[in-house]
Amino acid sequence: MAAEVLAAGGVQVTVHDAMPSAGRKFLMAGRGGLNLTHSELLPDFLARYREAMPHLQAAVEAFPPEALRAWSEALGQPTFVGSSGRVFPEAFKASPLLRAWLRRLDATGVKFAFRHRWVGWDEGGGLLFETSDGQRTINADAIVLALGGASWPRLGSDGAWTEILATKGVAVAPMRPANSGFTVAWSDIFRDRFEGQPLKGVALTIGAHTVRGEATITRGGIEGGAIYALSAELREAVLADGVATLRVALRPDLSSDELAARLSAPKGKQSLSNFLRKAAQLSPVGIGLLQEAAVASARSLASLPPAELAAMINAVPVRITGVAPIARAISSAGGVRFDELDDRFMLRRLPGVFAAGEMLDWEAPTGGYLLQASFATGVAAGKGALRWLDL
Repeated sequence: MAAEVLAAGGVQVTVHDAMPSAGRKFLMAGRGGLNLTHSELLPDFLARYREAMPHLQAAVEAFPPEALRAWSEALGQPTFVGSSGRVFPEAFKASPLLRAWLRRLDATGVKFAFRHRWVGWDEGGGLLFETSDGQRTINADAIVLALGGASWPRLGSDGAWTEILATKGVAVAPMRPANSGFTVAWSDIFRDRFEGQPLKGVALTIGAHTVRGEATITRGGIEGGAIYALSAELREAVLADGVATLRVALRPDLSSDELAARLSAPKGKQSLSNFLRKAAQLSPVGIGLLQEAAVASARSLASLPPAELAAMINAVPVRITGVAPIARAISSAGGVRFDELDDRFMLRRLPGVFAAGEMLDWEAPTGGYLLQASFATGVAAGKGALRWLDL
């Protein structure tokens, strides 16, 4: 995005990429359907960036979701709004959009230099790159760094740049997993039976934060959209205390009184699992989760009065023991602190050097917010570089 803005401003631009081809993480983002942005009202949209909102607001307002959708359409990729309010290209994939984008960049004179890994500066201020032909030095009038976070490092964003900027005195917040899964010490019986099973229509709560949605049991823990939406709160709780308790409401649309009334019906000769399936409409994985919690607390589900069982069904405790590795996280938190940047997205300590995208210190849930801020900060850094070049 920065290259596109700069080229439109009359600047000769080369994109140096460590990987053998462009947009590898962009393609990964579109693997299950490219969620470009979200259709909710802008004030609500901006609130998704939490404490980083004041720093991203101007960039997103200058290049809002409507502008991103128009940009996609101009590349021959019209968009649509899904049932959840998320915005996708009609092709639903990243590859057609990327191909059209690269063609347009080529037409405007933007050049690409692949297998060029940036390793810092030489004594004269030139950019040093490691290439297949050895080390190379490049001089530039303006530099935009868009080096990514530290998730999915095999796609290029390995966070190695943090050490380079640290040697220049640039403050970088530690990289942490975001939109990640979490580890849970499931019993062997539960793990073997329910690995890969979804918990649908649940409400997840940690502290004062509740999210409705879906989660998936993994062999080592739990992940999924609702978990990702709470990942910041879960991560900070685990980092602070070593563990965190996630509460799962299996029937969030039913009050405790309604559930208790259903559970007061005679059980007869039914097994407890069959009774819970019929009386409370619990799924097998939900019943398994309930039994896991009962065993962990040394309680017998069969002996619980209906009111206590109802309360437990809508607040099943899940003990979170750790955060899944950052290499498998959808995105990362941490990065260049915003007080290191001026209003042009230029590094105050490095005149003429700009930064954009996930390498900045912000995080957001999935739903289009990640790509929107990456696009918008790319535009902002490109405009900032044009101002620096006085163009």
